[in-house]
Amino acid sequence: MRTLVIDCATEACSVALLDGDSLIAGECLQLGRGHAEALVPMIAALPGKGRASRIAVALGPGSFTGVRVGLAAARALALAWGAELTGYPTLALIAAMARQTAGAVEITAVTTGGHGEWFVQRFGPGGQALSGLNSLAPAAAAEAAMCQHVAGSQAEALVALRGWGTALPLWPDARAFSALPAATLSADIQPLYGRAPDARLPGSAA
Repeated sequence: MRTLVIDCATEACSVALLDGDSLIAGECLQLGRGHAEALVPMIAALPGKGRASRIAVALGPGSFTGVRVGLAAARALALAWGAELTGYPTLALIAAMARQTAGAVEITAVTTGGHGEWFVQRFGPGGQALSGLNSLAPAAAAEAAMCQHVAGSQAEALVALRGWGTALPLWPDARAFSALPAATLSADIQPLYGRAPDARLPGSAA
């Protein structure tokens, strides 16, 4: 089964086309902004314009815009192609990528959040989540992260803040999708924003 993987929830934007667990082609760009403009051309540049019988998409956490862009593209293509749609947590992919380097160890995944906070979650040697997803101020994140190995866009900053550990600076890359444990995949395609929205409706409107 061919799988198109879309991951643009963070500063990175990546796509991949896989045949089973084998990577056919893919690309990962550090964009920061502009995911909406870059994503469709990246998919179109894949063999067969990325067409696949299954589409896997990052659910977050990350930027509100990036998460929504990825989900909208995945849903539209799944509808057009009659493809199966599945989702996965962004931090689970980072932890899976870290295990490819560090081996079967516990990993704390930490990435950039909003308003100066960091998204933090701990994963076991087999990829299972050992804690809930939290959005914390850097000092609180450093206190909560008790694993030796820390992976993600804020890994080096967290290790420097607490003064010990091994930092693995990583951004989610769709090309590493096959490293994800099957248990992390979900048919419930709902965004994982990781924190409350910045804007709220007035009580009467809500």
